[in-house]
Amino acid sequence: MKVLIVDDELDVLKGLKRIINWNNLGFTICGEATDGLEALQKIQILKPDLVLMDIRMPGLSGLEIIEHCKDFKFQGHFIILSGYSDFDYAKSAVKLGVNNYLLKPVDEEELESSVKDVQKAITERQQKTLMLNKYKENARTTMIMNLIIGKEELSLFDLKDLNLIADQYMLIMSERYDQNSFRHYWSFSELLRVGNQNHSSYEHISLDGQELILLKGTGAIQKFYHVLQHYSSGPEEGSPLDSLFLVYDNPVSYIHELKDSYCNVLSLMNRRFFCDEKQHVLSSDDLPEKSKLTCIVNELQKYPAIISGYIQSHNRSMLAETLMEMEKLLYYSGDSVVSLKHNLIDIFLQIKQIICNTYSTVDIPFPNNASVIDFVMGKYYLYEIIQFFSEQFEMCIKAVGYPTSQDIMDDILYYIKHNYMENLKLESISPLFGYNSSYLGKLFSRKTGESFNSYLERTRIENAKRLLAEKDYKIYEISEKVGYKNTDYFHKKFKKYTNMTPAEYRKSLLSE
Repeated sequence: MKVLIVDDELDVLKGLKRIINWNNLGFTICGEATDGLEALQKIQILKPDLVLMDIRMPGLSGLEIIEHCKDFKFQGHFIILSGYSDFDYAKSAVKLGVNNYLLKPVDEEELESSVKDVQKAITERQQKTLMLNKYKENARTTMIMNLIIGKEELSLFDLKDLNLIADQYMLIMSERYDQNSFRHYWSFSELLRVGNQNHSSYEHISLDGQELILLKGTGAIQKFYHVLQHYSSGPEEGSPLDSLFLVYDNPVSYIHELKDSYCNVLSLMNRRFFCDEKQHVLSSDDLPEKSKLTCIVNELQKYPAIISGYIQSHNRSMLAETLMEMEKLLYYSGDSVVSLKHNLIDIFLQIKQIICNTYSTVDIPFPNNASVIDFVMGKYYLYEIIQFFSEQFEMCIKAVGYPTSQDIMDDILYYIKHNYMENLKLESISPLFGYNSSYLGKLFSRKTGESFNSYLERTRIENAKRLLAEKDYKIYEISEKVGYKNTDYFHKKFKKYTNMTPAEYRKSLLSE
């Protein structure tokens, strides 16, 4: 706070500068004057918070100075000093709003007490002004937000008073690129590097963890496009855009069009889940057409069986192609991100269950279910989840793989060995290994000396014989376990290969 000291007696002037510790009371002496005219000029120029002034001086008296100050709405405080104990002066000074009237010679404690009163009054006024400005700004921000989302009628507002008149408008929404990072988070003004005095270029509204920016005017919008062009090859590490994720809609010409723009930027922010690695910007041109968004829940149900098949057949190329196909399908989903994550978790856990049940004797280092759920739900991007799937499935291929495999036939025989109990057909497994069924049938017969169906039947019967010898299962239970739903058909096939019924075979084992 600044204090101006005025007295026509130089000795008194020097004494007033030293009689109390102005710095300790929060004041800096900004100037001094020895007559009324000089004092009035310095008040106008220096705009002190407090004027300590003699009431009788050459040129203008203290009371006349105060009268003139009222004409140009001076907001500072006055403490009047006088050697005359004249009550008329005192009454006039009080009417003019003087904070205190002190008699010369000035008492140190009395002056200090008066200055503290002024300091308190100034501080309270500053706080009230700050709060009032804050309330006004909050109210203005709320009005602008209501205009953007269409909550209030446009006719109720004075756009000029709100400084919202422009030839074009653009909505942008931003948030931290890495939500878990504690590094410096650049503001939008730092990114755009434009002046915004009196909200001339843009409006900035803080939302829950996000920032909504309304660009106003062609100049600000072109500046934004220039920034995007500068970062077209990707933001440099440590640059403003490197810490931000931005979405923006195309410019509009009228305020009432901002409602649709706001819906678009919200949709874009929800589409962040589908962004590529290190992608920092998404525009409304990147939104898929609404007509192409569909419910894909039913289509996802096929993937656990398909992916499990490719894992067991060690077909890495088809596995990668299937994951890409699934990623593309998810991109055109109209479901929420949370719903998609739940579906992805379900797909992974089904694949895990299929593989673990099929290879029950193999130690496959799958993460536990809770870890899978936490991982998927905690990721911001689909590509991170697909990459996790790919890494886990590669681990599975290595864990259940056929280590001495030299050609495709070893893989097929290995697949039959672990899946003979399923409804296997040459037509269903040939795509897993990249062949058509006709060619694979010929290749199978040439390599094994028998047809696919014959080999499968013999594998099932051999396992049925093992179960008859090792386990106390009922005949119909063994029939189901080796892949025959019809027990009579199982009897027929078993007798074909052993010349005995399953019961006769078990009895022969007991007699031996």
